[in-house]
Amino acid sequence: MTGPNIPLRFDELYNATHRSVLSYITAKCCNTADIQDIAQEVYVELYQLLEKRGVDYIKNEKALALRIARQKLSRHYSRMERLRMAVSMTQSNDAGDEVAITELEAEEFLMEDFVADKLLLDEVRELFQSKPQDVKKVFYLFYGLGQTIPEIARALSLSESNVKHKLYRTLQQLRAQFK
Repeated sequence: MTGPNIPLRFDELYNATHRSVLSYITAKCCNTADIQDIAQEVYVELYQLLEKRGVDYIKNEKALALRIARQKLSRHYSRMERLRMAVSMTQSNDAGDEVAITELEAEEFLMEDFVADKLLLDEVRELFQSKPQDVKKVFYLFYGLGQTIPEIARALSLSESNVKHKLYRTLQQLRAQFK
């Protein structure tokens, strides 16, 4: 049963911590496709904590949210590792070819905001799937979360020039390929 103040307090917590939590998860996760799932798990646990302990329980909301995010990341990747050991490492695709399960990825992030044409979208997605995770993270933080280059550099422990290089070089490739 939720008290009348729990949804309000949760909204406050979410608004105060969401950007930091997403930034932390993005910096620490191994695959950008996992970011939203892990973030959702963090806020489900925060809501359950409010229901269990009450609205006055949380004193340092950012520290608590980041601690939960760290736990969720740890659990997520240890669970993924156990699944990898238990499940065959190959699977057949539609064409009957063997594909390593570790190569199968969910959509990297929603590009529909940037590209309306479905065929072009598929080509752009293919290009991004070939990019390293750090490039995907830079793009997610810059375009998905609207973070600045200095914020991204701090979150990913990179120099600002390195962040700019990853961002601008990939943009140049996109422009050259999809002019």
